[in-house]
Amino acid sequence: MSARILIEDDSPAVRRGLRHLLGKNPDWETCGEAIDGLDALIVLDYFMRKLNGVEAAREIAKLVPGVPILMETPYLSRQLIVDARKAGIRGAISTIDVERDLVSAIGALLRNETFFPCAD
Repeated sequence: MSARILIEDDSPAVRRGLRHLLGKNPDWETCGEAIDGLDALIVLDYFMRKLNGVEAAREIAKLVPGVPILMETPYLSRQLIVDARKAGIRGAISTIDVERDLVSAIGALLRNETFFPCAD
């Protein structure tokens, strides 16, 4: 059975890129896309217009406790990782390193692990 992954980012180009990368793994199915934190879970962009990734994760965790949430942002910092963990986010990757880290991060979350690379 394949893992179903919902991609959430306000940029159509980023969503297309994430879908392409995830599509390389035959065990994963991208089941949908959303444009802001009110719509989604699993891969959250931190900087969104209406509800940022940490705020969205808090709301998602209330509705679906334990759901694996991965946040991507161009500005990954130690403080953001602390805030993300407190919100129930189980992994965070830098948009800059998404091609390198996305598959590993999704795999870790699906194994019920966390994925937080060292941030400056």
